[in-house]
Amino acid sequence: MKLIVGLGNPGAKYARNRHNIGFMAVEQMAADHGFGPWKSKHQGSISEGRFGSTRAVLLRPETFMNKSGDSVAAAMRFYKLEPEDVVVLHDELDLAPGKVKYKMGGGHAGHNGLRSIHSHLGPDYGRVRLGIGHPGHKDRVAGYVLNDFAKAEADWLDDVMRGLSDGAPYLAEGDNAKFMNAVSLRTAPPRPSTGTKGPKKAPSPASTPKAEPPAEDTAALSPLQRLMDRFK
Repeated sequence: MKLIVGLGNPGAKYARNRHNIGFMAVEQMAADHGFGPWKSKHQGSISEGRFGSTRAVLLRPETFMNKSGDSVAAAMRFYKLEPEDVVVLHDELDLAPGKVKYKMGGGHAGHNGLRSIHSHLGPDYGRVRLGIGHPGHKDRVAGYVLNDFAKAEADWLDDVMRGLSDGAPYLAEGDNAKFMNAVSLRTAPPRPSTGTKGPKKAPSPASTPKAEPPAEDTAALSPLQRLMDRFK
């Protein structure tokens, strides 16, 4: 069983913030895979269901970002899980918009949600880093992550959400290579080959050489006709 956690802040005013991309991801998974209704539990909202034969719990901590670990730890204790059974989806400033990376363990890189989770679980849990880009200066980070995604970002955001949902069964199984492949098929689909030649075009009437008239059979001419031809 996996506990799949999407990070964000609770409340309608934060719903489309860049910081809430983790919430958006688990909501997409729940909707696409027929999970149960969201219920208030473990200082958050949970939705339970299965990806094929694999049971999973989706969690949105509702403690605000910097207390996310309180909710994650409560859910872990209830379901008797270990840190390696937990995967956290979160926004990542150091990845370009639309880029997705999976990693197991490592630091929190200053992310307040991960910092809180580290304080309860330690570093040995999985995380899916969802690139949102960087505003260019550290003083602009807070305003950037707490602003909504721009309309111009809608296409890549939709591709990422659908890719994460496509790959969710593999994420629950622990097959991270197949998970990333499913995401890539949405976010960076293979280009059609340009090396094959198309069918040859039929020659146009203007370019088709005209047939020569058949040569006259001189052997069939009489001696008088052949003599007359010499003086034409």
